[in-house]
Amino acid sequence: MYPPPERLTAELFARLPDRLRTNGRVSPWAQTQNPGRHADCFLEGPSFDRAGNLWMVDVAWGRILKLAPTGEFEIVTEYDGAPNGLKIHRDGRVFIADFHKGLLRLDPGADMPVPIVDRYGAQPLHGPNDLVFAENGDLYFTDQGYSGLHDPFGRVFRLRENGMLDLVLSGIPSPNGLVVGRDEKTLFVNVTRDNAVWRVPMQPDGSVSKVGAFLRLSGGVGPDGLAMDADGSLAVAHLGLGAVWLFSAAGEPLLRIDSPAGKLITNVAYGGEDGRTLFMTESETGSILSCRMPVAGRPMFSHSA
Repeated sequence: MYPPPERLTAELFARLPDRLRTNGRVSPWAQTQNPGRHADCFLEGPSFDRAGNLWMVDVAWGRILKLAPTGEFEIVTEYDGAPNGLKIHRDGRVFIADFHKGLLRLDPGADMPVPIVDRYGAQPLHGPNDLVFAENGDLYFTDQGYSGLHDPFGRVFRLRENGMLDLVLSGIPSPNGLVVGRDEKTLFVNVTRDNAVWRVPMQPDGSVSKVGAFLRLSGGVGPDGLAMDADGSLAVAHLGLGAVWLFSAAGEPLLRIDSPAGKLITNVAYGGEDGRTLFMTESETGSILSCRMPVAGRPMFSHSA
């Protein structure tokens, strides 16, 4: 359909040191996801704060980690959960999508995250996966659970600044990473088990209409994390393929970035001094990869005025 895009290879930026890897114990999360598989870490949810620190989660061991610009890793907190995604508010609060515990908040200086959303109506959430802020402070998050094409019960929610929780979209076979479009009127949602990126137009009243597949992928496991650059192009982490794709705002393939490490690139975030470096969590080896990009990333809510 399109000619093969330019192909680049990412660089190894950092590796979680052995002293911070968990050995000698079995992760309940890892056993649930892949019975018999040991995971000394599973990195996800990269997000930069204003000081240039790269925050991330370790899903397998319930940890929030921070990588300083100097290259030093730090455990911010550790708790009995499965944090899957992380985003930072402009006021410094850290919001966490936890597969087991719902939507959590870690306040600056706090030792432990606190729950803010764990159910919709009378029913518990299925299992939150990722999250993103809109410009007005509304927080969108995916509720993935173990949904798939066999049972497409995944959902997208919006937590308004006033605390109201809205169901935006349901019937999704494994919603994962998501971003808000430049017009603030569109969501792009990675749908892992459909191996696709869905485009979700939002109406003025907050409802959605004419939801469709924006991109169709093949191979690997499916799209996981997602980021947008200043031109509206999408950087899509293709889990299991060991690659990140860059698609234009029109959906045309521009770049393929290959991992020099494992095949499990879970998520992506733009950062660096000029915002033109794409950072990737590679969870098979517990590494952070990086690649210079042609256009800077769209500023995250954490960096807005």
